[in-house]
Amino acid sequence: MSGLMLNLVCEPSRGGESGKSTGNAKHERFLGKRHYLEHKGLLKEKQNKKRKKNKKQKYKNKSRNTQLNGGDQSNPGAIFPKFTSCLPNKTSEPSSSAQTFSRKSTSTASTSRRHLTHQAAPHTLGPLKYVALDCEMVGTGPKGCRNELARCSIVNYEGDVIYDKYIKPINPVTDFRTPWSGIRRQDLLHAIPFDQAQKEIVKIITGKMVVGHAIHNDFKALKYFHPACQTRDTARIPLLNQKAGLPVNQMVSLKRLTKAIFKKDIQTGKRGHSSVEDAKATMELFKVVESMWEQKLSALSPSAKATDLDLNQKT
Repeated sequence: MSGLMLNLVCEPSRGGESGKSTGNAKHERFLGKRHYLEHKGLLKEKQNKKRKKNKKQKYKNKSRNTQLNGGDQSNPGAIFPKFTSCLPNKTSEPSSSAQTFSRKSTSTASTSRRHLTHQAAPHTLGPLKYVALDCEMVGTGPKGCRNELARCSIVNYEGDVIYDKYIKPINPVTDFRTPWSGIRRQDLLHAIPFDQAQKEIVKIITGKMVVGHAIHNDFKALKYFHPACQTRDTARIPLLNQKAGLPVNQMVSLKRLTKAIFKKDIQTGKRGHSSVEDAKATMELFKVVESMWEQKLSALSPSAKATDLDLNQKT
Protein backbone atom coordinates (compact mmCIF):
# COMPACT_ATOMS: atom_id res chain seq x y z
CA MET A 1 0.00 0.00 0.00
CA SER A 2 2.97 2.26 0.41
CA GLY A 3 3.32 2.53 -3.34
CA LEU A 4 -0.07 4.11 -3.76
CA MET A 5 -0.33 7.86 -4.27
CA LEU A 6 -3.59 9.55 -3.51
CA ASN A 7 -4.60 12.93 -4.93
CA LEU A 8 -6.72 14.53 -2.30
CA VAL A 9 -8.32 17.95 -2.60
CA CYS A 10 -8.72 19.83 0.62
CA GLU A 11 -10.97 22.82 0.58
CA PRO A 12 -10.07 25.64 2.90
CA SER A 13 -12.36 26.08 5.83
CA ARG A 14 -14.87 28.82 5.78
CA GLY A 15 -15.25 31.38 8.47
CA GLY A 16 -17.58 30.41 11.29
CA GLU A 17 -17.75 26.71 10.07
CA SER A 18 -14.20 25.58 10.72
CA GLY A 19 -15.19 22.57 12.89
CA LYS A 20 -17.86 21.33 10.49
CA SER A 21 -15.66 21.86 7.41
CA THR A 22 -12.75 19.98 8.97
CA GLY A 23 -15.00 17.01 9.75
CA ASN A 24 -16.45 16.98 6.25
CA ALA A 25 -12.97 17.15 4.73
CA LYS A 26 -11.78 14.13 6.73
CA HIS A 27 -14.85 12.15 5.74
CA GLU A 28 -14.40 13.07 2.09
CA ARG A 29 -10.74 11.98 2.22
CA PHE A 30 -11.82 8.61 3.77
CA LEU A 31 -14.46 8.11 1.06
CA GLY A 32 -11.99 9.04 -1.64
CA LYS A 33 -9.44 6.54 -0.35
CA ARG A 34 -12.10 3.80 -0.05
CA HIS A 35 -13.41 4.40 -3.61
CA TYR A 36 -9.89 4.25 -4.95
CA LEU A 37 -9.20 0.90 -3.21
CA GLU A 38 -12.49 -0.52 -4.44
CA HIS A 39 -11.71 0.58 -7.99
CA LYS A 40 -8.32 -1.16 -7.88
CA GLY A 41 -9.78 -4.31 -6.25
CA LEU A 42 -7.47 -3.94 -3.24
CA LEU A 43 -10.21 -3.49 -0.65
CA LYS A 44 -11.84 -6.84 -1.42
CA GLU A 45 -8.47 -8.58 -1.31
CA LYS A 46 -7.76 -7.06 2.12
CA GLN A 47 -11.14 -8.17 3.42
CA ASN A 48 -10.58 -11.73 2.17
CA LYS A 49 -7.22 -11.92 3.96
CA LYS A 50 -8.80 -10.71 7.21
CA ARG A 51 -11.63 -13.26 6.85
CA LYS A 52 -9.17 -16.14 6.31
CA LYS A 53 -7.12 -15.06 9.31
CA ASN A 54 -10.19 -15.02 11.58
CA LYS A 55 -11.29 -18.43 10.31
CA LYS A 56 -7.84 -19.92 10.94
CA GLN A 57 -7.73 -18.51 14.48
CA LYS A 58 -11.19 -19.91 15.20
CA TYR A 59 -10.08 -23.37 14.02
CA LYS A 60 -7.02 -23.26 16.29
CA ASN A 61 -9.14 -22.34 19.31
CA LYS A 62 -11.54 -25.18 18.57
CA SER A 63 -8.70 -27.72 18.30
CA ARG A 64 -7.19 -26.51 21.57
CA ASN A 65 -10.50 -26.86 23.42
CA THR A 66 -10.93 -30.39 22.06
CA GLN A 67 -7.51 -31.42 23.42
CA LEU A 68 -8.21 -29.90 26.84
CA ASN A 69 -11.54 -31.68 27.00
CA GLY A 70 -9.85 -35.03 26.38
CA GLY A 71 -11.78 -35.47 23.15
CA ASP A 72 -15.10 -35.35 24.99
CA GLN A 73 -17.39 -33.31 22.76
CA SER A 74 -20.37 -33.93 25.03
CA ASN A 75 -18.92 -31.49 27.53
CA PRO A 76 -17.36 -28.62 25.56
CA GLY A 77 -17.02 -26.45 28.65
CA ALA A 78 -14.72 -28.86 30.51
CA ILE A 79 -11.14 -27.83 31.14
CA PHE A 80 -9.57 -31.10 32.28
CA PRO A 81 -10.15 -34.60 30.88
CA LYS A 82 -12.47 -36.88 32.79
CA PHE A 83 -10.94 -39.68 34.88
CA THR A 84 -12.24 -42.57 36.95
CA SER A 85 -10.95 -42.92 40.52
CA CYS A 86 -9.83 -46.37 41.69
CA LEU A 87 -10.16 -45.39 45.36
CA PRO A 88 -13.09 -46.70 47.40
CA ASN A 89 -16.04 -44.37 47.89
CA LYS A 90 -15.71 -43.07 51.45
CA THR A 91 -19.37 -42.04 51.55
CA SER A 92 -20.59 -45.61 51.08
CA GLU A 93 -20.02 -48.80 53.02
CA PRO A 94 -16.63 -50.43 52.26
CA SER A 95 -16.61 -53.53 50.11
CA SER A 96 -15.02 -56.80 51.19
CA SER A 97 -11.87 -56.03 49.23
CA ALA A 98 -11.67 -52.55 50.67
CA GLN A 99 -11.83 -53.97 54.21
CA THR A 100 -8.21 -55.10 53.83
CA PHE A 101 -7.20 -51.49 54.10
CA SER A 102 -7.21 -49.64 57.42
CA ARG A 103 -8.14 -45.99 57.28
CA LYS A 104 -5.19 -43.74 57.87
CA SER A 105 -5.66 -40.91 60.33
CA THR A 106 -6.39 -37.58 58.66
CA SER A 107 -4.06 -35.85 61.08
CA THR A 108 -0.64 -37.14 62.05
CA ALA A 109 -0.84 -35.08 65.21
CA SER A 110 -3.94 -36.90 66.48
CA THR A 111 -3.41 -38.70 69.78
CA SER A 112 -6.62 -40.72 69.76
CA ARG A 113 -6.05 -44.47 70.24
CA ARG A 114 -6.76 -46.97 67.49
CA HIS A 115 -6.41 -50.73 67.32
CA LEU A 116 -3.81 -51.64 64.69
CA THR A 117 -4.60 -54.76 62.67
CA HIS A 118 -1.93 -56.79 60.87
CA GLN A 119 -3.03 -57.65 57.37
CA ALA A 120 -1.27 -58.76 54.21
CA ALA A 121 -0.34 -55.86 51.96
CA PRO A 122 -2.81 -55.69 49.04
CA HIS A 123 -1.38 -56.76 45.69
CA THR A 124 -2.44 -53.45 44.13
CA LEU A 125 0.30 -51.70 46.08
CA GLY A 126 3.01 -53.71 44.38
CA PRO A 127 6.23 -54.79 46.12
CA LEU A 128 6.96 -52.69 49.19
CA LYS A 129 10.33 -51.93 50.71
CA TYR A 130 10.84 -53.12 54.26
CA VAL A 131 12.24 -50.91 56.99
CA ALA A 132 12.57 -51.49 60.72
CA LEU A 133 11.84 -48.69 63.17
CA ASP A 134 12.62 -48.29 66.86
CA CYS A 135 12.17 -45.28 69.17
CA GLU A 136 13.47 -44.34 72.60
CA MET A 137 11.27 -42.31 74.91
CA VAL A 138 11.84 -40.07 77.93
CA GLY A 139 9.40 -38.95 80.61
CA THR A 140 7.71 -35.55 80.80
CA GLY A 141 5.13 -34.16 83.16
CA PRO A 142 4.81 -34.97 86.88
CA LYS A 143 7.33 -37.70 87.82
CA GLY A 144 7.88 -38.40 84.11
CA CYS A 145 4.46 -39.97 83.68
CA ARG A 146 4.15 -39.11 79.96
CA ASN A 147 6.16 -40.75 77.18
CA GLU A 148 7.74 -38.44 74.60
CA LEU A 149 10.01 -39.20 71.68
CA ALA A 150 13.73 -38.56 72.23
CA ARG A 151 15.42 -40.72 69.57
CA CYS A 152 14.36 -42.58 66.45
CA SER A 153 16.33 -45.04 64.33
CA ILE A 154 15.36 -46.65 61.03
CA VAL A 155 17.26 -49.41 59.20
CA ASN A 156 16.60 -50.94 55.80
CA TYR A 157 16.09 -54.61 54.95
CA GLU A 158 19.84 -55.25 54.97
CA GLY A 159 20.20 -53.60 58.40
CA ASP A 160 21.89 -50.42 57.16
CA VAL A 161 21.03 -47.29 59.14
CA ILE A 162 19.05 -44.78 57.06
CA TYR A 163 17.90 -42.55 59.92
CA ASP A 164 19.13 -41.98 63.47
CA LYS A 165 18.56 -38.69 65.27
CA TYR A 166 18.00 -37.32 68.75
CA ILE A 167 14.72 -35.45 69.04
CA LYS A 168 13.81 -32.67 71.43
CA PRO A 169 10.53 -33.45 73.23
CA ILE A 170 7.72 -30.93 73.10
CA ASN A 171 7.56 -30.60 76.90
CA PRO A 172 10.40 -30.29 79.43
CA VAL A 173 11.97 -33.63 80.35
CA THR A 174 11.46 -34.66 83.96
CA ASP A 175 12.89 -38.20 83.67
CA PHE A 176 15.52 -39.18 81.12
CA ARG A 177 15.15 -42.91 81.93
CA THR A 178 18.79 -43.37 81.00
CA PRO A 179 19.14 -47.02 82.19
CA TRP A 180 16.48 -48.01 79.67
CA SER A 181 16.37 -45.26 77.02
CA GLY A 182 20.10 -44.55 76.90
CA ILE A 183 19.20 -40.84 76.64
CA ARG A 184 21.25 -38.28 78.55
CA ARG A 185 20.73 -34.59 79.04
CA GLN A 186 23.62 -33.67 76.71
CA ASP A 187 22.12 -35.79 73.92
CA LEU A 188 19.18 -33.40 73.64
CA LEU A 189 21.10 -30.12 73.74
CA HIS A 190 21.35 -29.96 69.93
CA ALA A 191 18.44 -32.29 69.11
CA ILE A 192 16.04 -31.39 66.31
CA PRO A 193 12.47 -30.25 67.16
CA PHE A 194 9.75 -32.89 67.29
CA ASP A 195 7.74 -31.39 64.38
CA GLN A 196 10.76 -31.51 62.08
CA ALA A 197 11.63 -35.06 63.09
CA GLN A 198 8.06 -36.23 62.59
CA LYS A 199 8.00 -34.90 59.01
CA GLU A 200 11.35 -36.55 58.19
CA ILE A 201 10.35 -39.92 59.64
CA VAL A 202 6.90 -40.01 58.05
CA LYS A 203 8.45 -39.16 54.68
CA ILE A 204 10.79 -42.15 54.96
CA ILE A 205 8.24 -44.76 56.04
CA THR A 206 5.32 -43.68 53.84
CA GLY A 207 4.55 -46.41 51.31
CA LYS A 208 6.87 -48.92 53.01
CA MET A 209 6.32 -52.03 55.11
CA VAL A 210 7.36 -51.03 58.63
CA VAL A 211 8.67 -53.68 61.03
CA GLY A 212 8.89 -53.07 64.76
CA HIS A 213 8.58 -54.69 68.17
CA ALA A 214 5.45 -53.54 70.03
CA ILE A 215 5.44 -50.89 67.34
CA HIS A 216 2.18 -49.33 68.47
CA ASN A 217 4.21 -47.63 71.23
CA ASP A 218 6.58 -46.13 68.66
CA PHE A 219 3.74 -44.83 66.49
CA LYS A 220 2.06 -43.35 69.54
CA ALA A 221 5.24 -41.47 70.45
CA LEU A 222 5.45 -40.25 66.85
CA LYS A 223 1.78 -39.17 66.99
CA TYR A 224 1.28 -41.11 63.78
CA PHE A 225 -0.68 -44.14 62.60
CA HIS A 226 0.82 -46.26 59.79
CA PRO A 227 -1.57 -48.32 57.62
CA ALA A 228 -2.13 -51.64 59.38
CA CYS A 229 -1.71 -53.62 56.16
CA GLN A 230 1.83 -52.19 55.89
CA THR A 231 2.84 -52.93 59.50
CA ARG A 232 4.58 -56.03 60.87
CA ASP A 233 4.95 -56.34 64.66
CA THR A 234 7.45 -59.00 65.78
CA ALA A 235 5.84 -58.97 69.24
CA ARG A 236 2.65 -60.33 67.65
CA ILE A 237 3.86 -62.99 65.23
CA PRO A 238 3.07 -66.45 66.70
CA LEU A 239 5.57 -68.11 64.36
CA LEU A 240 8.42 -66.29 66.11
CA ASN A 241 7.30 -67.57 69.50
CA GLN A 242 7.18 -71.09 68.07
CA LYS A 243 10.72 -70.73 66.73
CA ALA A 244 11.85 -69.58 70.16
CA GLY A 245 10.00 -72.40 71.94
CA LEU A 246 7.80 -69.94 73.83
CA PRO A 247 4.00 -69.77 74.34
CA VAL A 248 2.33 -68.66 71.10
CA ASN A 249 0.00 -66.06 72.62
CA GLN A 250 2.57 -64.57 74.98
CA MET A 251 4.07 -61.14 74.23
CA VAL A 252 7.80 -61.73 74.55
CA SER A 253 10.41 -58.97 74.87
CA LEU A 254 12.78 -58.22 72.02
CA LYS A 255 15.75 -59.12 74.21
CA ARG A 256 14.31 -62.53 75.08
CA LEU A 257 13.36 -63.39 71.49
CA THR A 258 16.80 -62.42 70.18
CA LYS A 259 18.48 -64.53 72.83
CA ALA A 260 16.26 -67.57 72.17
CA ILE A 261 16.54 -67.53 68.36
CA PHE A 262 20.01 -66.08 67.67
CA LYS A 263 21.73 -66.89 70.99
CA LYS A 264 22.74 -63.26 71.09
CA ASP A 265 22.54 -60.74 73.92
CA ILE A 266 21.29 -57.20 73.31
CA GLN A 267 20.42 -54.28 75.59
CA THR A 268 23.31 -55.07 77.90
CA GLY A 269 25.43 -52.74 80.01
CA LYS A 270 24.57 -49.61 81.93
CA ARG A 271 24.39 -47.30 78.92
CA GLY A 272 20.80 -48.24 78.24
CA HIS A 273 19.11 -49.38 75.04
CA SER A 274 20.27 -48.44 71.55
CA SER A 275 17.45 -47.84 69.11
CA VAL A 276 19.80 -48.76 66.25
CA GLU A 277 20.62 -52.11 67.84
CA ASP A 278 16.95 -52.81 68.55
CA ALA A 279 15.87 -51.91 65.00
CA LYS A 280 18.49 -54.24 63.50
CA ALA A 281 17.48 -57.08 65.84
CA THR A 282 13.82 -56.57 64.94
CA MET A 283 14.51 -56.80 61.20
CA GLU A 284 16.61 -59.97 61.66
CA LEU A 285 13.81 -61.60 63.67
CA PHE A 286 11.23 -60.76 61.04
CA LYS A 287 13.37 -62.19 58.23
CA VAL A 288 13.42 -65.56 60.04
CA VAL A 289 9.67 -66.03 59.53
CA GLU A 290 9.01 -63.54 56.73
CA SER A 291 8.17 -66.05 54.00
CA MET A 292 5.89 -68.24 56.14
CA TRP A 293 4.14 -65.30 57.79
CA GLU A 294 3.41 -63.46 54.54
CA GLN A 295 2.12 -66.65 52.92
CA LYS A 296 -0.16 -67.30 55.87
CA LEU A 297 -1.59 -63.79 55.77
CA SER A 298 -2.14 -63.94 52.01
CA ALA A 299 -3.98 -67.27 52.25
CA LEU A 300 -6.48 -66.08 54.85
CA SER A 301 -9.75 -64.41 54.00
CA PRO A 302 -10.31 -60.98 55.60
CA SER A 303 -12.69 -62.39 58.22
CA ALA A 304 -10.49 -65.39 59.06
CA LYS A 305 -7.45 -63.13 59.15
CA ALA A 306 -9.11 -60.80 61.66
CA THR A 307 -10.08 -63.79 63.83
CA ASP A 308 -6.59 -65.31 63.63
CA LEU A 309 -4.86 -62.09 64.66
CA ASP A 310 -7.42 -60.70 67.09
CA LEU A 311 -5.78 -62.45 70.05
CA ASN A 312 -2.62 -60.40 69.57
CA GLN A 313 -4.10 -56.98 68.88
CA LYS A 314 -4.68 -55.67 72.41
CA THR A 315 -2.33 -52.83 73.27
